[in-house]
Amino acid sequence: MKQSQILIPTQKEAPSDAEALSHKMMIRAGYLYQISAGVWSYLPLAYRVIRKVENIIRDEMDKAGAVEMMMPALVPADLWKKSGRYESYGDNLFKLTDRRDREFILGPTHEETFTEVIRDSIKSYKKLPLVVYQLQDKFRDEDRPRYGILRGKEFEMLDGYSFSADQRGLDEAYDLQAKAYRNIFDRVGLNYKVILADSGTIGGKNSQEFSAPAEVGEDIIAYTDGDYAANLEKAVSKFAGVQQTDEPAPLEKKATPGAHTVDEAAESLKMDPNQVIKSMFYIAKMGEDEYQPVLVLMRGNDEVNEAKVTNALDCEDLELASEEDAMKYLNAHPGSLGPVGVGEDVKILADNYVKVLVNMACGANEDGYHYINANIDRDFRVDSFGDFRNVKEGEIAPDGKPIKFTNGIEIGHIFKLGTLYSQKLGAQVLDQNGRLTDVIMGCYGIGVTRLLSAVAEQNADENGLVWPDSIAPFDIHVIPVNAKNKDQMEMAEEIDQKLTEAGYEVLVDDRKERAGVKFADSDLIGIPIRVTIGKKAQDGIVEIKIRKTGETVEVKQEELINTISILLKQLNEENK
Repeated sequence: MKQSQILIPTQKEAPSDAEALSHKMMIRAGYLYQISAGVWSYLPLAYRVIRKVENIIRDEMDKAGAVEMMMPALVPADLWKKSGRYESYGDNLFKLTDRRDREFILGPTHEETFTEVIRDSIKSYKKLPLVVYQLQDKFRDEDRPRYGILRGKEFEMLDGYSFSADQRGLDEAYDLQAKAYRNIFDRVGLNYKVILADSGTIGGKNSQEFSAPAEVGEDIIAYTDGDYAANLEKAVSKFAGVQQTDEPAPLEKKATPGAHTVDEAAESLKMDPNQVIKSMFYIAKMGEDEYQPVLVLMRGNDEVNEAKVTNALDCEDLELASEEDAMKYLNAHPGSLGPVGVGEDVKILADNYVKVLVNMACGANEDGYHYINANIDRDFRVDSFGDFRNVKEGEIAPDGKPIKFTNGIEIGHIFKLGTLYSQKLGAQVLDQNGRLTDVIMGCYGIGVTRLLSAVAEQNADENGLVWPDSIAPFDIHVIPVNAKNKDQMEMAEEIDQKLTEAGYEVLVDDRKERAGVKFADSDLIGIPIRVTIGKKAQDGIVEIKIRKTGETVEVKQEELINTISILLKQLNEENK
C-alpha cells in the first residue's frame, strides 16, 4: 500500500493533556483522533492493529470451543433492573429513553442480555455446556476519561459467557478460557501477570485478572518472585501481629485540638501511631432501600480495603459516610470518630491487627478529643474481626516470599458467576432427573482496544511505537529516500510486489518528503522492519533496519526476502 493513499496524520508534538506514553505516541503517530473526552476515532493504522488483535482472539476462542455472535448495544433497562445492576452500576451507565419513554441503557457489559437469550432458547441440560462471545463496542460514562484509550467512554471489548448445567461444566469452560486468554496475550506480545482479583460490579466469588505491568496502570499488583500475584483489592499477607500483654489501664479522655489524622493524634498523645485506632465510617447498601452504617477499625496507618469490607458484609455497595451521617450516628465529624459508646444501630468491624492491641487510643466521638487506654469488650464492642486492610510491600505473602508492588493495566478478567444472574432472570434447564435447575454461568472479558495501549506502554520508546510483528499494522515499511529518483522508485515497486507475493503486508512511503521526515515518521509508526532504498540502489543494495533494536544490515536485493524471514523469526522468538 502506498503511504500517500492512507490517512496517517503524524505530529511533531503530543497534546498537552497527554500523560501516558501510549497516548502521546499513538496521537503523534497518527493512529488516533479524539472526537470528545473519552471518545476516539481509530484511524487506518490503529484499525489494522485492532483487526489483527480480533483475528487472534477469534482463532483462540474457536480453539477453546467458543462461538461468536452479536448482541445489541441498546439494552432495555428492565433487564438491568431485574438483576439489580441498574442502580448499583451507578453514574457509569448511559441511560436514555425512546420516543415512547421506554427506558434503555447503552451496554457496558452483557451478562443480562446473554442470560435472557439462553433462558428462552435452551430448556435441557443436553444442550449444555455452551460458550458464546462477541466483539462489540461498550459504553461507560467515565467521570475522568484519561490516558487516551486506556480509560474511555466507548471501547471495544470481547465479552464471553459460559452456560453449564453443573459445576463441572463451569470449571471446564473456565479453565479453557483461562488457557485461551494466555494464548491471546502471548500472541499479541504482552508481558502480563495472572492475578487473583475481586469481581466488583460483575459479581461472583471466583475470578482471575490478567494485568500488564505498566507505569500508568491504575491497578496495583501485589506479587512475589514466587507463585503469588493478586490485585491489591484481593491481596493477603501472613498475619504478623503479636498479642500485647499489658494490663488494661483506666479509660481517659484527652483533648487533642487540631488532631484529625492518626499521626496528628499520636503526636498529640505522645503515642506510637500503631496504638492509635483509625475509625472509618461507611454506609453499606444491603438491598433495595436497606442501608447499614458500618464503623471499620484499623491499626495506625493501615489502609482500609473496601473490597474486603464489601465482601465481608455481602453488600451491594459501600460508600464513605458523609459528615451529615457521621453527625447523625456518632455525633462527631470524621477525624474524631471512635467505637466507644457507639449504639447497636452501627455495625463495628475491626481488622485482625486491632484484636491483639491493649490500651489503644481512639476518637472520642467529640470534636477535638480522643480516648486513651481503650480496650475491646471493656470499653467498646466489635461485631466481627477479619482481614480488612491493604497489604504492604515487604510483608510475607502466602507463598512465603516478600510482597512487591507494581502498577498494572487490566487487560482481561474471567469470573465464575455461578447462578447469580440465572436465578434473578429465571434461566433454568431440566437436569438428568427431569428437575428444573439454575444454569451455572461464567463470564470472560478482554479490553480489545485497551490492548493497544498496553502493548504500546510496554514497547514504545522515545522515538515512537514499536509493534510486535503479530499485530503491527504492516510487516515492512519500504522507504525510497528520494521519490524523484526513478531507480529508487522502480526498485521500491519491485520490492513491494515481491514481498507482497511472499505474504507480507507492505507500506511504501512514496511521499515527496525529505529523508529525515520519512525516517522520523517510520520510527513513530513502529512497523517492525524498515527497508531503505538509497544511493546504493543502483548497485542493487538496500538497508534493513529492525525497529525494536535499531540494528541495521545491508543486503543484496535478491537476498532481501530470505533475510527478512530470518529477522522476523528472531523477533518472534525474542517476544515469546
